[in-house]
Amino acid sequence: MTRNVPTILMCPPDFFGIEYEINPWMSRSRQSDTVLAQSQWQGLHDLLVELGVQVELMPPQKGLPDLVFTANAGLIWYDTVFLPRFRHAARQGEVEHDRAWFSSFGLHPVDPPGDWKIEGAGDALFCGETLFAGYLIRSDVRSMQWVAGEMNCRVIPLQLVHEHFYHLDTCFCPLDATTAVWFPEAFDEYGRRVIAELIPNLIAVVPEEAGRFACNAVVVGRNVVHNTGCPVFERSLREIGFTSYATPLDEFIKSGGSAKCLTLRLDGEEAAIWTRP
Repeated sequence: MTRNVPTILMCPPDFFGIEYEINPWMSRSRQSDTVLAQSQWQGLHDLLVELGVQVELMPPQKGLPDLVFTANAGLIWYDTVFLPRFRHAARQGEVEHDRAWFSSFGLHPVDPPGDWKIEGAGDALFCGETLFAGYLIRSDVRSMQWVAGEMNCRVIPLQLVHEHFYHLDTCFCPLDATTAVWFPEAFDEYGRRVIAELIPNLIAVVPEEAGRFACNAVVVGRNVVHNTGCPVFERSLREIGFTSYATPLDEFIKSGGSAKCLTLRLDGEEAAIWTRP
């Protein structure tokens, strides 16, 4: 993929719902509103298009309600996509649909070795030339080290210690090569220390807004798209020269996801600096 036009993969929420419980946000007794979820997804889609994004669509599949969370469909690197191997059986059926779509789009899918677990860009985010990788709750540290070896880049494994922030993209969001948003309480002591040492400019999200998934944002140039209800976060973004766009996504928070979870950048995140081996 070239980086001439921001390109993002999304999947319409035709079959989205709370059919099982695999994270603390999900409860089958607290179902999403189908009509409202469709409206909120469309609002995110249309806002991204207004910001100049080319949105590609993966067809939804009945029986795979979380296919809508395309951030987990793979980890993109040039024309290669490292496919997920989901920890929970409920999501494992997504992989063949991911593989077929990426192949049709001209990307080369690669499976992780052995039985190592990895959950796409949900647990692996570049900030500059460094791949920051969440592990323990969903992804295995070995799989992240393998990916970094394939890319020939430095990887920093970050142990996630808060069950509500089970993927890295729920608590960490690089804005550019030297700036990131994070929720420190989601990481162990080593993770907090190494993030602070390696990333010069950090914005800590307050707990109330971390719970509104402020860190689960989509970055397009100097624009940051995120869920509503995060005024402190919005002010912090303005102070460092970013433009904030809030759009309601509460129906997806019921399943443990928000703006970033609903998208996969196909041409490389704004903060990523890739180098060939």
